Amino acid sequence: MSRSGRVPAVLAAGAACAGAAHWAFVTPAGLPTRESAPQLRATARGSNAEAPKMTGSVLPTGALFVAAAAASAAVARRAEGEVAVKKKGVKVVHGKEIPWNLFSPKAPYQGKVVKNVKHAQTLTTPTGDANWETTHLTFDHGGNVPYLEGQSIGIIAPGPDKKGETPARIRLYSIASSAVGDDETSKTVSLCVKRVVDLNKEHVNREVGEDKPDKAGTHFPEDKVYRGVCSNHICDLSVGDDVMITGPTGAEMLLPEDPEANIVMLATGTGIAPMRSYMRLLFNDKAGANADGSRKFKGLAWLFMGVPFAKSLLYDDEHTEYKIKYPDQFKFDYAVSREDKNAAGQKMYIQTKMAEYAEELWELMQSPKTHIYMCGLKGMEAGMAECFGPIAEKAGVNWLEFAKAMKKADCYHVEVY
Repeated sequence: MSRSGRVPAVLAAGAACAGAAHWAFVTPAGLPTRESAPQLRATARGSNAEAPKMTGSVLPTGALFVAAAAASAAVARRAEGEVAVKKKGVKVVHGKEIPWNLFSPKAPYQGKVVKNVKHAQTLTTPTGDANWETTHLTFDHGGNVPYLEGQSIGIIAPGPDKKGETPARIRLYSIASSAVGDDETSKTVSLCVKRVVDLNKEHVNREVGEDKPDKAGTHFPEDKVYRGVCSNHICDLSVGDDVMITGPTGAEMLLPEDPEANIVMLATGTGIAPMRSYMRLLFNDKAGANADGSRKFKGLAWLFMGVPFAKSLLYDDEHTEYKIKYPDQFKFDYAVSREDKNAAGQKMYIQTKMAEYAEELWELMQSPKTHIYMCGLKGMEAGMAECFGPIAEKAGVNWLEFAKAMKKADCYHVEVY
């Protein structure tokens, strides 16, 4: 399958990811624990269940790996079925309980907006586009809405929404803070939300002359305007305001437990939210530190972020800080599509930027410890194929089959909108 001889070996080992891919929340009753294994998260949230392990020799072909990955996943699912007991507010994922829909649309949690300890509410500056603003808001949940990095919560706006419903239907948002929150009290949750404003398009909820200034002072009285109901509700909130929260939910984007894992992150715009939650845990929080102050995370985290303008970049100060403190463990690259071009004169999208490091990234993906995370606009997977299809073919590998095998091994995570 591979002329280099590396791909089959790595993919065979990668099947083990299926059984041990996620953070522990609470250990289900009856599952053995792995007390001696290093963990990225402090054990206060629960110890890890022993993951299914693969034995035997390295598989010689990608086709055999696909079968092995499927078998490993089936073992994991079967193990889940043996221990899964329906409990309110939890879901069993890969043999472990994680917080799940503790609060529903009919019975949401009433949180309160609090001042963020690190960021101003508006993260961006005007670019000339109507929807230039992205905000960072923090809600106090009093410890009643526990969540894991990579999960989402729902927000209920007063409405009416597009369909005239009051209150509006919930909108899910990826959580932008680590499990302990930006203040590390385990009592807050933060979101990264782009204010949706469309001018003179099909959907309109403000006729000419009706649009009033929002909290950032932006308004368009000479246009027909559509303002996203929930995004504008969130972006206009102030400290002390109440906010209706549902969830948490989501298991696709959870981090691996292995402290030596490699985390390759692709984010467009507010798709940075789950990536920020990861990086807070890996490089900032006490929950991700050993007793001597060193970090539990021993792998490589590499972020690729795509935005239209440099003024749209999010959390650059944090990325720079991590790079300075952990130069051997953290890398970040930006793709600014409306301002930057590559050597061939092409607009700089994420796949364009990744192509500059294609060989290095391809080599990294041969490791069973490497996980790919994508969050943002649809089309990101097509960008991956555009970037890595040729190099995979050169190695005698079909990229789509390679990506499919990584997905079955639970090492390829996608959340797009």
